[in-house]
Amino acid sequence: MNKIECEILGLSSSPSTGGAYAILLKELEGHRRLPIIIGAFEAQAIALEMEGIKPPRPLTHDLLKQITDNLGAIVNEVIIDELKENTFFAKIILEVSGLTQEIDARPSDAIALAVRAEAPIYVAASVMDAAAFIPSEEDEIEEISPGISPDSKKSKNPASKETKLAEMQDKLREAIEKEEYERAAIIRDDIKRLTSDN
Repeated sequence: MNKIECEILGLSSSPSTGGAYAILLKELEGHRRLPIIIGAFEAQAIALEMEGIKPPRPLTHDLLKQITDNLGAIVNEVIIDELKENTFFAKIILEVSGLTQEIDARPSDAIALAVRAEAPIYVAASVMDAAAFIPSEEDEIEEISPGISPDSKKSKNPASKETKLAEMQDKLREAIEKEEYERAAIIRDDIKRLTSDN
């Protein structure tokens, strides 16, 4: 599988996504961005670790890291390897006693663990081709800084392309779940138009 190493560019929230957040990944050797909708809890877990804030008691992802460490496992990498019906899938690649194990995970959980384990984050080339976009020069200037806390009041451009794309992907998922296929087709076409505008 062809895979592309990425870094976390930032976290953003939008009132229109109903309390959800978007994590924005950027390929290390390129300009493409990949927005992924994640929950508030996972966004907070990622932001706390990126900002070096240690909670008084371990959060779920801290516990997961402690368990892997105590069992002698090493998190080699995480990879977002699939996109099905507008839902991203990920795998955590662990090494235990010289054996490699792949564990299915949500991208948000995989990324939260990768941040704690200082493991690289990869995205399958096919996923990047299907869902990533190249930002305009304007977006490059107003890039979201890494480590923005979900509670941060820092103003961001609410109409930025990555936020629009994340919102549209969320609406597409919702339309499919409600079996509103005509609406889903229109949203899918809008997503294609937005990503091809680059």
